[in-house]
Amino acid sequence: MMELPRQQRQPVHLQDCEVNLDDEVDDNGDLVHFAFFADSEPVRLADAIQHPKWKEAMNEELMAIEKNNTWQLTDLPKGHKAIDVKWVYKIKVKANGEIDTYKARLVAKGFEQREGYDYGEIFSPVARMVTMRLIIALAAQRQWKIHQMDVKFAFLNGLLDEEVYVKQPPGFIQSGKEEKVYRLTKALYGLKQAPRAWNKRIDSFLHAIGFKKCASDHGLYVKTNDHGDLLILCLYVDDVIFTGSNLKMIGDFKHITMKEFEMTDLGLMSYFLGIEVIQGDDGIFIHQRKFADEFLKKFKMKDSNPVKTPIETVIKLTKEGDGQTIDATYFKQIVRSLRYLTCVEAGGSFFPTKA
Repeated sequence: MMELPRQQRQPVHLQDCEVNLDDEVDDNGDLVHFAFFADSEPVRLADAIQHPKWKEAMNEELMAIEKNNTWQLTDLPKGHKAIDVKWVYKIKVKANGEIDTYKARLVAKGFEQREGYDYGEIFSPVARMVTMRLIIALAAQRQWKIHQMDVKFAFLNGLLDEEVYVKQPPGFIQSGKEEKVYRLTKALYGLKQAPRAWNKRIDSFLHAIGFKKCASDHGLYVKTNDHGDLLILCLYVDDVIFTGSNLKMIGDFKHITMKEFEMTDLGLMSYFLGIEVIQGDDGIFIHQRKFADEFLKKFKMKDSNPVKTPIETVIKLTKEGDGQTIDATYFKQIVRSLRYLTCVEAGGSFFPTKA
């Protein structure tokens, strides 16, 4: 019996796109893909390594790994398996949409790990959004400024309890040592236990410099001095926001933290997890204009007309019908995005109490 050729169906999210193969040649003889554009995120190493910005980003990542003593080149012991790694590229943009940095991450393929053998606990807490809103409201009421810092290569600081080996990174395999692997002494992005290892590391550091962790939110830390001054810190993976009543405590915290970790001082908090923050003398205003604009573009509603109700009031819904089957993943993405928009409700302003 002759086997019929398998029909290829285009994914739902690409139905409005013209899709071409990577090796397809157009009338001008050029390859039909856009990985070489300066503002595009490449998928393949072969594309990225030709772009100076991405090549510089990869070298910066490897320099950070070496500087942090994350691994050491060795032979793979008998009975052990080396985890494969890959490069992941990401363009970080500012709140106004301008390109901020080109980031290349060397990521371990964590799905190759075996539970109980090369990883154990993986849960890592982060500050809750309601906690962050509370801190913003408190800062506005007390007329404090909220500061923000970002930890560079955060996961590379996490110490590993397990014996883990990874292969040499693609494009940077040492000549004459092709068979050797790296043994990790600290976490690498992509490892299942990497977030937990980093959280344990930063948690022990914060306790060592006098912070106490909140019992109801493990991403919230508080520090006081002998004069009753307060320093409050919220931790969300590698993003740190903090505020307090004493400017010297804030300055000392920045100084000691930047000595312990490689960090970027972002100054006053202005953009955090898709939320834009405007701090002024008359209070603090937060909004999600950029996130909302991206949401409308992504789900093709940018040119839609606004209405007072999200659904027609006279429409009758039935449980079953002959309508087109929806894409469950696409629907869930819309719901999750709408839920995240509720992080900042209509009353997104926090004004200080007047004396």
